[in-house]
Amino acid sequence: MPNIEIVSYSGTGQTTELAKLIAEASDGRVWSLPHDGEGKPAMWEALDAADAILFGSPTYMGGPAWQFKRFADASSGRWDKRGWQDKLAGGFTTSGSTNGDKGECLSYFITLANQHGMIWVSLGQSSPPSRANPDTATNWTGANGGVMAIAGKGGMPEGDLQSAKDYGARIKALTERFAR
Repeated sequence: MPNIEIVSYSGTGQTTELAKLIAEASDGRVWSLPHDGEGKPAMWEALDAADAILFGSPTYMGGPAWQFKRFADASSGRWDKRGWQDKLAGGFTTSGSTNGDKGECLSYFITLANQHGMIWVSLGQSSPPSRANPDTATNWTGANGGVMAIAGKGGMPEGDLQSAKDYGARIKALTERFAR
């Protein structure tokens, strides 16, 4: 059984909702960063032992929340020792608008993974061909790097939630393939 760990920060709970959907579909475990962004020792041990690590944060001002950035900065000791080299990596983000520069947040996660020598897993879903796509379709906003969801007062669109579940299943399948 692959060891999939998910580390994320959530300001409103909606990023945690995505993390839980991904974890359910991947048989992964969620580590929620606290409001001070400080990771617990047990989290670091689990990430070091993982086959795959997924990163999640709401997109704030075109990037991850500072709490996630604190975690990323603290991972530099692993970078120096190549501790996460060749682990699979993936990511997900939310914001209140359709775009909200969520792609920039995913790009940050991709760069973080690349710096660690990790192997990034794309969303793996095509986007619907028409601009008239309902938000019930998976990947209706056209993400490729990971899951991008719209976090609103009424909850997230059905298509975004399904994309998270599908991404979790993709991460699990690829981790099983790589862990052989």
